[in-house]
Amino acid sequence: MKFLRALIATNLKASFALRGAFWLQVAFMALNNLIFFVMWWVFFDRFEEVKGWRLPDMLAIYGMIAGAFGIGVVFGAGSRELTRLIVEGDLDCFLGQPKDPLLQSVASKSQASGWGDLASGVLLIALSGYLTPISALGAAVGMVCGAIVFISTTVLIHSASFWLGNMDSLSRQVSEFMVLFSAYPKTVFSGALKVALYTIIPAGFIAYLPVELVRAPDPLVLAAVLTSAVVYASLARWVFRIGLRRYESGNRCGVRA
Repeated sequence: MKFLRALIATNLKASFALRGAFWLQVAFMALNNLIFFVMWWVFFDRFEEVKGWRLPDMLAIYGMIAGAFGIGVVFGAGSRELTRLIVEGDLDCFLGQPKDPLLQSVASKSQASGWGDLASGVLLIALSGYLTPISALGAAVGMVCGAIVFISTTVLIHSASFWLGNMDSLSRQVSEFMVLFSAYPKTVFSGALKVALYTIIPAGFIAYLPVELVRAPDPLVLAAVLTSAVVYASLARWVFRIGLRRYESGNRCGVRA
């Protein structure tokens, strides 16, 4: 944890180095999220609800998605580069160090735009009207756990590159699907698709369950959210470690400062 804190602090300093570019990325991402949500505002202005879901519910779930995704790319953007590291043999610089290579590679990058996602997520949840001291704590836990599931799923898909080669396009599509499906009321899905949203494309653990900690905090839901984060993180770590046995070194000689 001490190493992780130092790594994150270094990435944040790098993000803040170009202050103008940093604030521009944050502002544009927050604006992008708010503009996208206007679609739902117009929709619910014409239709009062969708199978029990109203505008405040959509504000809460979209805020949860934006917050989880923002935390994921601020603290774990390196997970989205794993395929390149595996295919091009760039994992060498991580394997040659005494710290955990997965932790290093995942936390090796930070995207400034994630702060815009996080800021807009907090704002949307505040506008939902569900915010109380208890639900605020639930929102924080839900966002963090959702981010862990998001990062872990990204690692799982990218780790397939150890066996199948370049999986960059597929992994990016899965990431887009996770965000896309999370942005709809869960009541519109059923059958096999609903099962997929709690397994292959875990939108359920990124948004649907965590948002219940805001709408109606419940100890059982909290336990399910925490368990999902632990299970997905453990699975991602296990698959990555197995994949390392098939890793072919790129014989790279480099130094990470």
